[in-house]
Amino acid sequence: MIAGFENGRAAVNGQEIAYSAGGSGPALLLLHGFPQTRALWARVAPRLAERFTVIAADLRGYGGSSKPKGAEHYTFREMSADQVALMSALGHERFHLVGHDRGGRTAHRMALDDAARLLSLTLMDIVPTHYLLSHLNRKVAAAYYHWFFLAQPAPFPEGMILADPDRFYESCLLGWGGATLADFDPGQLAAYRAAWRDPATTGAMCDDYRAAIRYDYDLDDADLSRRVACPALVLYGASGAMAKAYDVPATWADRLSDMRAAAIPGGHFFIDTAPEATAEALLDFLP
Repeated sequence: MIAGFENGRAAVNGQEIAYSAGGSGPALLLLHGFPQTRALWARVAPRLAERFTVIAADLRGYGGSSKPKGAEHYTFREMSADQVALMSALGHERFHLVGHDRGGRTAHRMALDDAARLLSLTLMDIVPTHYLLSHLNRKVAAAYYHWFFLAQPAPFPEGMILADPDRFYESCLLGWGGATLADFDPGQLAAYRAAWRDPATTGAMCDDYRAAIRYDYDLDDADLSRRVACPALVLYGASGAMAKAYDVPATWADRLSDMRAAAIPGGHFFIDTAPEATAEALLDFLP
């Protein structure tokens, strides 16, 4: 999965969470997003492992982790609780946290629910969930239509996706910032395909998006006055859909007390397409 890392699966929070671990030093948790797996970090994690004990985990519903049925199981609060419990099981009471896409939304919820555990927070190419849904505009609706398609009642989106999963998910990889399939490492792309071809994974990913609209919006609404205190970094794709639609750092300004921000060349999947620039930005920020 990640060269030189050990793979494991931990029973935590009523789930089985798959992870890869390597390196030494302060603990650093990496969380991927949709429609990927922890293989996202294959060309970034080894660089980080030169200074940190790196744990790259699959979110519940994704990759090698458990896939419970029902949107109520996929709130960012539940997904965060899995990862907090994983880090405890691995002996890391405090850690740095990096999340991309759904992993970033999980990370933001963790920073609200378990702030004392975090040494720092890095959010990659997202605007706050509540902000995106409450400030929706036509550009975002067109680019991020999948939020509303995946959230439709089962089995409508699942049936349409599973008729040709590669076509649907590859359109996601290519649709949010000018990438081509040649920009993705073949081994990582093979890992993504193997995961999303599993019907249980497609069902889980749909439940993830159902939960955002049914539950996470209200959970975030209750926390709008709260700010994350730990040092925070906001990274975003310079040519991604979010950068085109929003001033990404500005959307986080009233939610993060100690914030830095930087654009990375590329679109939403800049971790895949610009791994060296991504690693350098993280190493420059992390103490």
